[in-house]
Amino acid sequence: MTESPEFAPEIMDYYLRGRENERLRSGRGRLELWRTRDVLRRVLPPAPARVLDVGGAGGVHAEWLAADGYRVEVVDPVPAHVDQAARLPGVVARVGDARALEDAGGSADAVLLLGPLYHLSDRADRVRALAEARRVVRPGGVVAAATISRWAAVHDMIRSGRYAEESVRPVVDDSARHGLLRGNERIGFTTAYFHDPDEILGEFADAGLPEARRYALEGVFSLYADINEWLDDPERRGMLLDVARRSEGEPTLLGVAGHMLTVAHA
Repeated sequence: MTESPEFAPEIMDYYLRGRENERLRSGRGRLELWRTRDVLRRVLPPAPARVLDVGGAGGVHAEWLAADGYRVEVVDPVPAHVDQAARLPGVVARVGDARALEDAGGSADAVLLLGPLYHLSDRADRVRALAEARRVVRPGGVVAAATISRWAAVHDMIRSGRYAEESVRPVVDDSARHGLLRGNERIGFTTAYFHDPDEILGEFADAGLPEARRYALEGVFSLYADINEWLDDPERRGMLLDVARRSEGEPTLLGVAGHMLTVAHA
């Protein structure tokens, strides 16, 4: 097995707790999962295309991709994630680094970066990861990358009632000003980089991926106090997801969503 790449210890420690898969399978995290799936099902080439899920964690997205008939390979820096993903039907998994993929050029039909850009605080590393995705994907193939929005931590702490705490407010305020979150237990997340909505377009372009399109994933809905009631009710959930899809490209709403998906063709 490839040696695990070096990352900040607090980032590795956070993911070794196994929270990521459960975060997207329950509560308000389901909205991010379902919206990511909705967008990808529209932009990916038809199955059985080969999809490289870089930073795919324990396979929360690889699982439904494989069920849809895609040939999915997860590449993740956390060995425990790789072991978990490898147990999923139809999924291959290995340890690797988004900035230095082992795959041959043009060997994948699509490359997903649904997490790596969160934890690459240096712009050069983010562009390098995107350029690697471009190298590995075939001409005309899809590169899709998720980013956390610049104000996400502030919004989340206000919603949860913790923004008034002196140990929390300066940290999330800094993330809104400069993009870098210094994670801690009170915030419930680890060190991460939060993007301005326009910033990602320049990173894609510098990686050789111009004309990228941005999709707001949760819209404003993850900020709602009663979001779980909407998600638990199939009829109301359908209405909410329909509005989220119709408003996903609205420029004035891109930075409000907690997460954004940016997609380009190589």
